[in-house]
Amino acid sequence: MRTARRTSLLVAALAAVPFAAAGCAGEKPEARPTTVVTATKEEPEPLTLEVARREFRTFVTNEDVARAAGDERLALTWVSDGESPLTANEYRKAAFDGDPVRRYVYGAPKLYVPKLRPEVYPQWFVASVPRSVRGEDKGTRTAIMAFVLRAPGERWTLSLASTLAPKAKEPKVVLDAQGYATALTTSDTSVLIRPREVPGIHATVGAEGSDSVAAKVMRSGPVTTGYYDAARKAKRRAKTKDLTLSVVITATPYPIFQLRTEDGGGLVLYSLYRNSVTRVADEEDETAKPPITPEIAHLLDDGTVEGNEIHVSETLQFAALDPARPEKDEGDGEGEGGDGAAPQPPKADVIADAGGVYKATAPPIRKPPS
Repeated sequence: MRTARRTSLLVAALAAVPFAAAGCAGEKPEARPTTVVTATKEEPEPLTLEVARREFRTFVTNEDVARAAGDERLALTWVSDGESPLTANEYRKAAFDGDPVRRYVYGAPKLYVPKLRPEVYPQWFVASVPRSVRGEDKGTRTAIMAFVLRAPGERWTLSLASTLAPKAKEPKVVLDAQGYATALTTSDTSVLIRPREVPGIHATVGAEGSDSVAAKVMRSGPVTTGYYDAARKAKRRAKTKDLTLSVVITATPYPIFQLRTEDGGGLVLYSLYRNSVTRVADEEDETAKPPITPEIAHLLDDGTVEGNEIHVSETLQFAALDPARPEKDEGDGEGEGGDGAAPQPPKADVIADAGGVYKATAPPIRKPPS
């Protein structure tokens, strides 16, 4: 139950009787006092560790209720931003496959709650928590989740969730004596990449690969340069099937969350879009159709391709370690030191990811105007 207080009372308005009762005709109607109805206003509730614990427990409970019942509508009331289309897709695919929606089992969370001014919105906090899929024996993974509240009186929702990579180390977030975390600003220059620029750097590395200038400040890996390598291979496979493939990775309008880490760097949570278009190479052949892959079959209502191309949209979510900016130029060498080699410059490292397809369309062939 929310503890927000009301700043004003709602006074019930009673309809005034305009005339006297029957038998009193001719008497002047008695004047009635005007009743004023005042609007209610929620006072901001300060974000505390206790509030974060309460809201995390509330989310976990309601998420499980929705998943157990297969209730997509209820589930969507507890998520926002990138989590909304991903959640909707999960329920839709489960229904298409005839499977129950996955249910999660959560361990004890580590809550990273920044000290934010209570009148400034959105309010937010981050949870790092062991999570496993109920009924599966794949082990427990660490989920890094960001919760947001956009206005007083609204509901806290899950904005972003990513899963720590198997070999990645959980970040050590700076906590003060009371247990509160320190939030960075999106323009903080004490870290290598200003937090608001991390999504753009990541998108560039994913689009251009290890030869990109952006790769000088972000490590190679499956979800950075690996995106570029995977796209190149997919394009080659498409060509052998008389198809063409284009892939575009961009930043999203969703929130970015950033916290100070003990090494002077930052933990940055953010999202990206990845959009692809698969086309028939011979656009003059109106009978040729690109194949419908299993991961998008549930998103094409009639299971057919009307035109000669398929558009696929993905939302991808990440957590990255943004190192502290070096105090002086440490060089651009790639060596690890020793034998006169230049020291390795610091790079941002993507340590957690999640997400996937949420939309697919097969538009009709666009005819040129006659």
